Amino acid sequence: MLTFGVTVLPDPPVSRMIDLMRFAEQQGFEYAWTYDSHILWQETYATFPLAADRTERIKLGHFVTNPGIRDPTITASWYATMQDISGGRMAMGIGRGDSSRRVVGLQPVKVAEFERRCRMIKDLMNGRAVSWNDKELKLEWARTDLPEIPMWIAGYGPKALAVAGRVGDGVIIQLADPQIIRWIMDTARKAAEEAGRDPGELKCIVGAPSNVTDDIESAREQARWFPAMVSNHVMDLIERYGFDSEIPAALTDYVKARKFYDYKDHSRVGAKHGEFVTDEICDRFCVLGTPEQAAAKLKELESIGVDQFNVYLMTHSQEETLEAYGKEIIPRFASVAA
Repeated sequence: MLTFGVTVLPDPPVSRMIDLMRFAEQQGFEYAWTYDSHILWQETYATFPLAADRTERIKLGHFVTNPGIRDPTITASWYATMQDISGGRMAMGIGRGDSSRRVVGLQPVKVAEFERRCRMIKDLMNGRAVSWNDKELKLEWARTDLPEIPMWIAGYGPKALAVAGRVGDGVIIQLADPQIIRWIMDTARKAAEEAGRDPGELKCIVGAPSNVTDDIESAREQARWFPAMVSNHVMDLIERYGFDSEIPAALTDYVKARKFYDYKDHSRVGAKHGEFVTDEICDRFCVLGTPEQAAAKLKELESIGVDQFNVYLMTHSQEETLEAYGKEIIPRFASVAA
């Protein structure tokens, strides 16, 4: 059954982020996520405890954090602490680090080190002993009576997806194109199987902007920033693998028209760096249109094995989007399970 989440930017004032998460909870969303990029936005390690205190049921986490901007033992300890504070409602989304690291002059964490750190964080935050820096470490106070904190790993390329398959509980995919999603999940699940894990247990979480409206032109204009943001990761893939590789052309071809990227407009409606994005790419990567059109695309995603759709709420009319999902979209999926 498809579940629903929402990602809210950690822009000041913090009350706005919390209000949107509370409203999402009231509309039937099961997850509330936020970015972790401490220069572009407020420090979520400070603000998320407030969100946990002001919500009751909705699960909370980063979409995504990374194991390289803070010491990874801090990341693990913070999540274990938040699991206690929230009463067992935490979920971790983690990637190699894009804006959080590039903005301060660092590159994403190298894949081998990313895997090593993810393995350690997953065990340490869930109360298991780890060996780290030649020390045996354990969070003796971690709540092992609560559900385990899942680790969902973001990636596009074969090597990062292999880490998701070997280590993660699920894969985070920042686009809603069924063809690309199939390839990503097949790649991750192959790695899971090779590692002796059950590939069927690997969850699929898709995040993308969604605008429920009959004004498709406006919806596309509000979402052009998103494929431009995804292009940062695609450019990394092309630098490593080139255009002629196993990576689907459906993911790589569109960036040939890309000219630049400005992180000061990261995830912002109207970003100039999004002007190269075509209407077709907006429609493929996002979930746009009338309630019927949006639901039809979400049904297609569900049919190929997507477990959660996460609305990137970086568009106009945010409460209206959440309410449209609460009234027009989520009930269509809840009724199937009933």
